[in-house]
Amino acid sequence: MTAAGAPYAGARVGEYRRGSLVFDVVDGGPLDGERVVLLHGFPERASSWEAVAALLQAEGLRTLAPDQRGYSPRARPATRWSYRFPELVADVAALVEQVGGPVHVVGHDWGAAVAWGLADRRPDLVRTLTAVSVPHPRAMLRASLHGPQLARSWYVLPFNVPGLLETLTRARPDFFDVPLRKGGMRAEDVERVHREILEDGALPGALGWYRGAFLSPPRVGRIRVPTTYVWSDRDVALSREAAEACGDFVDADYELVVLEGMNHWIPRQAPEALTAAVLARIRSVG
Repeated sequence: MTAAGAPYAGARVGEYRRGSLVFDVVDGGPLDGERVVLLHGFPERASSWEAVAALLQAEGLRTLAPDQRGYSPRARPATRWSYRFPELVADVAALVEQVGGPVHVVGHDWGAAVAWGLADRRPDLVRTLTAVSVPHPRAMLRASLHGPQLARSWYVLPFNVPGLLETLTRARPDFFDVPLRKGGMRAEDVERVHREILEDGALPGALGWYRGAFLSPPRVGRIRVPTTYVWSDRDVALSREAAEACGDFVDADYELVVLEGMNHWIPRQAPEALTAAVLARIRSVG
């Protein structure tokens, strides 16, 4: 669907529907600006993009940041089958079709995995891709089989035990605080996780992404849209080997941007550096 034919191309989007699910969207910047879709990761929501969105809007771009499946209050299906990877990708495709594509897509953490999937499955909707922290799934697999990535992904196993983390966080709401802070998250952002994820009831849906991945692992082919991958060298969960393998799966203009001394939480803690990488990728296509 082209921008001219999209129902929300010239109007603000506060929400959109896919089937019975309703997704909340933070839409800002000039309505006639080029559209940039910002996809959050775990355990965050659209608010994680506030600083980056403001910088992009100052450059004349329109930003759309959805609360994704499991996070939006009206889009929290209960079964892990509902969080299979193709469903996550199709959710974002529905948003792009409604606002008009192709768009520039930026994703962090799990949002990056979905962005890779969208660029592979619906390249007609993606003008450029900027993936942050999480590399191409095949690069992750290679690094897991031949490098340290598997050990860094240990947390996926307890995340997949039904009800375990939900029960622990009900008994001890501060259960996540220590690993989040060890990973570099600031105290004020840990508090935001409490408000937006734990207190708002989004944790089961957020964990659904990991549980659905066991049923339907992210399968992504070769990428044929201009791509930038942004990785930080103090990310405790994602290895350099995975980062350096990423470009092997992109058949288009590609750049690896390494943020030295930065941890995993790039959109909140390094918004200027990330915005510079996003703008460079957008400008590379004219």
